[in-house]
Amino acid sequence: MIDITQELFTGRVYPGDTPPRFARASDMAAGDECTVTDLTMCAHNATHVDAPAHYIAGGKAAEELALSRFYGPCAVRPIAGGLVRALAGVAAPRLLIKGDFSLSEEDARILAVRFVLVGCEAQSIGTAAVHRVLLRAEVAVLEGLDLTAAPEGEYTLCAFPLKLGGADGAPVRAVLL
Repeated sequence: MIDITQELFTGRVYPGDTPPRFARASDMAAGDECTVTDLTMCAHNATHVDAPAHYIAGGKAAEELALSRFYGPCAVRPIAGGLVRALAGVAAPRLLIKGDFSLSEEDARILAVRFVLVGCEAQSIGTAAVHRVLLRAEVAVLEGLDLTAAPEGEYTLCAFPLKLGGADGAPVRAVLL
């Protein structure tokens, strides 16, 4: 099992997003009966999923996404040499993009007809237009992955978003089996 999740408090934050932080509401070290932590964060911190509502007015919220998109066969591939070359031989319906890249709208259109989930290490998969192409096709967009320990190859992905009613995104704990 390979954990591909960024740690929330030390993970990357997209410019302008609220950085995650916590405060102790109660603390056994201070003599309280138990320790309780309050969290403040953006739904798009560290490893997270973008819901269609993030870029599409009236789009589905995070808890409305089909959970089946977040579990199953997946391929980890770099696309630095070009999308077409990277996709050669990929049969899995989920793609995790390793390394730095820049998706064009045309790349997004290719991915939208072939995959139910596309993930990346960056905090954003691309421009607003790229997001809209993928999210209109109901492709799950998984961002902020840490694929450092995941060699290129085939895996089973397990990356369920938290059930945050009405949210445009949600934190995810993602692992490769």
